[in-house]
Amino acid sequence: MTTVVAAVIERANLILIAQRRPDGPHGLKWEFPGGKVDAGETTGAALQRELAEELAIQATIGPEMLRYAFAYPQKPPILLVFYRVTEFSGEPSNQVFQRLAWVGKQDLGRYDFLEGDVEFLKTLMTQ
Repeated sequence: MTTVVAAVIERANLILIAQRRPDGPHGLKWEFPGGKVDAGETTGAALQRELAEELAIQATIGPEMLRYAFAYPQKPPILLVFYRVTEFSGEPSNQVFQRLAWVGKQDLGRYDFLEGDVEFLKTLMTQ
């Protein structure tokens, strides 16, 4: 099963979310930055690598928040693992997305997130 890691990056009571480019898979959907874990890589190392590639930051990966399996239609299931990130160096800079947004937790429901993130959003918004 493919493992996908995602970061809930928090600063000043806001959470950083990213919108996918229109020409890629799940175009214009919102997500938490992250990506696939490579063979032989730990989930934490994969998330550090992805955040460096996508946002040009060096992050300290915090505690795991939630994990679950999810399957998109006609695709094999993936394991989604969400981590809290509150410490990082550098200012997040968009390297691969359509756009980035810092939003309050109470406003996350206004964004069209990836279907795989919806279960996690329900948990996050009630914390």
